[in-house]
Amino acid sequence: MTDIAKRFSQNPLISPKDLVPSRPGLEITCLLNPGVFTFQDKTWLLVRVAERPHQQEGIISFPVLQEKGIEIIEIAANDPDLNKDDPRVIKYKGVDFLTTLSHLRLLCSDDGISFYEPEGYPILQGETDQEAFGVEDCRVINLEGTYYLTYTAVSGQGVGVGLRKTQDWKTFTSEGMILPPHNKDCAIFEEKINGNFYALHRPSSVDIGGNYIWIAESPDGIHWGKHKCIIRTRKDSWDSARVGAGAAPIKTPQGWLEIYHGANSSHQYCLGAFLLDLNDPSIVLARTEDPIMVPTETYELSGFFGYVVFSNGHVVQGDELTIYYGAADEHVCGAKFSITEILTALTYAS
Repeated sequence: MTDIAKRFSQNPLISPKDLVPSRPGLEITCLLNPGVFTFQDKTWLLVRVAERPHQQEGIISFPVLQEKGIEIIEIAANDPDLNKDDPRVIKYKGVDFLTTLSHLRLLCSDDGISFYEPEGYPILQGETDQEAFGVEDCRVINLEGTYYLTYTAVSGQGVGVGLRKTQDWKTFTSEGMILPPHNKDCAIFEEKINGNFYALHRPSSVDIGGNYIWIAESPDGIHWGKHKCIIRTRKDSWDSARVGAGAAPIKTPQGWLEIYHGANSSHQYCLGAFLLDLNDPSIVLARTEDPIMVPTETYELSGFFGYVVFSNGHVVQGDELTIYYGAADEHVCGAKFSITEILTALTYAS
């Protein structure tokens, strides 16, 4: 496997200890997968903050968003109906819950390395019963002066894609769930093509099909159609179990360059790339055989859920691509790439 990432020497940039929990009685377990954008000449992260109650001996407790606020559910650790094999999921009496409740927190930086939480900006939390288990992994684009936030909305009803819009990051318009369960990893292109919005997304099938990347079109960024599967998993490869889009595709003279994540059957996550046609992005021109980034550092190999690098946000400056990524489902880190080097690593379809 190859790795062409130039990691920040300051990594991890942000860890759970660096932020304050959203309310008393909760602790920040991990920080994950920030959306990235520029605003007021600063680099901004919309970080997923996962929280849970302080754990007590003999009790498993986790938060759920209810109509009246956050409710803490407690279950005896030795309850025979409890399955806690996965640190991310609680299975209890045939029902799945998350061990943490996620919200989205705004952080900004003057230099792209040192981040702080600015005053006067809201925490973005779940607002409906479709978001009762939290909001996660936001992608951000700026299209014609409006920021579009696509995020994973999680509840007992399933996992779908929500959309909120803003122009000032203080007031937001919610468009509700734009892609129903089971769907996630939705990245809208930062430019209309032939007058239409385009987006990558990841519906999932447990029986026929798999966890593949699809593309869709929309006249307004809300109502989506013309869905087409474009990237599948590859047997016995680093992306054999699931693939999913990262941030918005990057426009290059050669095509739309997309950085994506892939995972194998051992739930080990790496980053790769593929290239789409400029005028018809449903056409895949090329794809990397090997990953361009592999978990190698201690903070990527060990954490809340180890052996993970996962990105859904970046900044482009000429040939330099700065990716902000989640490491081991616990820390936020940064790395730089050469877009030319990534394009060179692609294998073109014959």
